[in-house]
Amino acid sequence: MTPAFVFRPLTRADLPLLCEWLNRPHVAEWWDDQRDLESVLRTFGADLDSPVIAMFIACLDQKPTGYIQVYRVMGADPEWWTEETDPGARGIDQFLANAEQLGQGLGSSMVRQFVAGLFADPEVTQVQTDPSPKNARAIRAYEKAGFRREAEVITPDGPALLMRVRRAEFR
Repeated sequence: MTPAFVFRPLTRADLPLLCEWLNRPHVAEWWDDQRDLESVLRTFGADLDSPVIAMFIACLDQKPTGYIQVYRVMGADPEWWTEETDPGARGIDQFLANAEQLGQGLGSSMVRQFVAGLFADPEVTQVQTDPSPKNARAIRAYEKAGFRREAEVITPDGPALLMRVRRAEFR
């Protein structure tokens, strides 16, 4: 049976928990440098009211289990995805909070359920993500969730593997 995730919007009260998660070794390895609470409050706190990005806590059995964010790709940031012309393209980034839950299929289930919710909006045409080419676990999870590898790209954060799933491909 596939676990059922509930995605609730990230709130200011969640930022200390998010800070703790970002500093866990299995997350910090792939999500920037470890962050102190002040920088999490400043960066993620500033995005709470953003019209471009929406952030969520993923809950499993009513327990916070992970983080996922979605953003409009076109025009999201002047340094990122400057060649995107599809206003229906969305991007996601995510992680599971607990190392002991890795390798159980939870990440791909979480992503798949979240993407299904995104495709419920008729304006969303495709969803992309950009894990590090070295992050084999994330790449496998995205592939299991329906994403296909497109190309290795250089982003402002360094090398990434651009992966996409289009509405017509998503089952």
